[in-house]
Amino acid sequence: MTAKGQVTLRREVLEHLGVAPGDRITVDFLPTGAVEIRAAKAPGSIEDFIGCLKRPGTPTLSIDQINDVIAQGWAGTR
Repeated sequence: MTAKGQVTLRREVLEHLGVAPGDRITVDFLPTGAVEIRAAKAPGSIEDFIGCLKRPGTPTLSIDQINDVIAQGWAGTR
């Protein structure tokens, strides 16, 4: 540890996290006294989300069909 409190992580740790120079990591302090280090992933954009539920070979539902499925789900019938 440096005088500034900085810690250097070994290359194998950084590779395991999938981070590169300039990337960010997050550190969580656990109640047990341990810490958890993770790669800080940038939040996705709406463009990343659109189409994520698309299943090849299945028909596209209309808005009315989607609303029917939602209503059945809320009613507990689906």
